Amino acid sequence: MAKGKKKQNLSPEQLLEQALVPEDEQPYEVPKNWVWTRMEYVATWGSGGTPSRKIPDYYQGTIPWIKTGELNNDFIYDSEERITEEAVSNSSAKIFPRNTVVIAMYGATIGKAGILGIPAATNQACACGIPSLAINYRYLFHYAVSEKENFINKGKGGAQPNISQEIIKKHTIPLPPLAEQQRIVDRIENLFNKLDQAKELIQNALDSFETRKAAILHKAFTGELTAKWREEHGVGMESWEDVTIKDVCTVNPKRADISSFADDTLVTFIPMSSVSDITGSITDPILKPLAEVRKGYTNFCENDVLFAKITPCMENGKSAIVGRLENGVGFGSTEFHVIRCSKRISNQFIHFLVRSSKFRDEAKSVMTGAVGQQRVPKVFLENYPISLPSIDEQVEIVKLLNQIFEADSKAKELMNILDHQIDLIKKSILSRAFRGELGTNDETDDPALELLKSVLLNQ
Repeated sequence: MAKGKKKQNLSPEQLLEQALVPEDEQPYEVPKNWVWTRMEYVATWGSGGTPSRKIPDYYQGTIPWIKTGELNNDFIYDSEERITEEAVSNSSAKIFPRNTVVIAMYGATIGKAGILGIPAATNQACACGIPSLAINYRYLFHYAVSEKENFINKGKGGAQPNISQEIIKKHTIPLPPLAEQQRIVDRIENLFNKLDQAKELIQNALDSFETRKAAILHKAFTGELTAKWREEHGVGMESWEDVTIKDVCTVNPKRADISSFADDTLVTFIPMSSVSDITGSITDPILKPLAEVRKGYTNFCENDVLFAKITPCMENGKSAIVGRLENGVGFGSTEFHVIRCSKRISNQFIHFLVRSSKFRDEAKSVMTGAVGQQRVPKVFLENYPISLPSIDEQVEIVKLLNQIFEADSKAKELMNILDHQIDLIKKSILSRAFRGELGTNDETDDPALELLKSVLLNQ
């Protein structure tokens, strides 16, 4: 809009000219009966506010109050918090109607979108667009979802990525005739429903892997997995003995003697991020001078088992067996428990044990410390009971588990690839949709130019 000019003071021709995107600013070519406009001309945009947290009663109401973390690229029918009418009256919060399209403007959620399935208020980090008669609200929503990366790019440059309502309002949008908008929405949602069904099947398969893994590990640690091996070797279950981890391992052993090492001696450093909670292996260890890690870090040796003891690492059981170390010495996060095995137990056997869901669940139940940063006590590890087979049977158990889980891992990797491919297909569908490439465009539809002109003149 030209400075100093208001929309109501413009002639119909000027208003339409202002709403249309010049050809040299159009991101790509669209069908002839479409037009390029800006998002401010197809919706009325606003944002919300946060009622004072100093007045708890404001948050005891019935009005849904949406934050950007609740935007889910879908309809929103409920909220984590609800506010009162008084809260709305005494803040910049306002209630937006059903079918309002919401876009996150700040921080980590920037570009996420949602549609209000209910009348609701939002916080100030949400840009809320009430669609005009020129646009199907679902079309606007799907376009907003497709433009997430562009919104993120427009928010770069500051200490924290943010976009503004003004950026969203000035953002270009291809506008087809209304009938074509509906056809595009129908085609997108039909294709997405089929893809979502495929994703659900993949997720069910992934969940079944975890269930199967837990069942196999249970068989491994109760002797069922190697029943045939014992029969072939003339061994009975009486060969298994009940012990605790401290009977066969040392938890957090004494530090290695490094008194003869010079400060510039290179040693292996394993940060927490180098231990994969997916594969149970160590990737990208770092070489550091001994002087940098001598103090304030956990020390371990080759063949030790590292077990991450802090809350964020417990979900999948972040643990690994230490491989070759530069100069035979390793250091890492103080959030590792170190388990050093005696000759009576295989480090691979104990590694499978501490990564099992049963062990993790039991460990999580005894964690101590502040919520979110709780830790598994050393005494839990030391006193954890094990039914221990002979070392020969342990080797057989480890061999069988590796064979089974290697096949599962390959299948799981393929499932994850397919899951990623589905997300890429969705992006491709959206990209083609807003170029008029889904095969739905009808050139006999009334041109979108006339639709836009009519709506602008009647605002």
